[in-house]
Amino acid sequence: MIVKIIDYGNSGDRNYIEYEASGLSLSQMTYLNDNLDEETNIEGDVFRLKMCFDDELYPFQSDTAQFRLDDFIAREEIEMNLFLSSFLEDM
Repeated sequence: MIVKIIDYGNSGDRNYIEYEASGLSLSQMTYLNDNLDEETNIEGDVFRLKMCFDDELYPFQSDTAQFRLDDFIAREEIEMNLFLSSFLEDM
């Protein structure tokens, strides 16, 4: 599975990150789509997930994150890969 951040920012009063996961089977994508509480959808062979964060939990809010944004994005992609992988273990 490959996880990429495709968008992030602020929408109204909520911070968000949108992820795209590829390399999953249709049954894995369907399982995630049916069981995750976040906004999800399946577009062809790609699973998309949008997570909203309160200000204190949003990973890109600090000055350090803005200075080293590529590092923070890479870390978030790795963390989401681990989260989805562990979630799929219950499948």
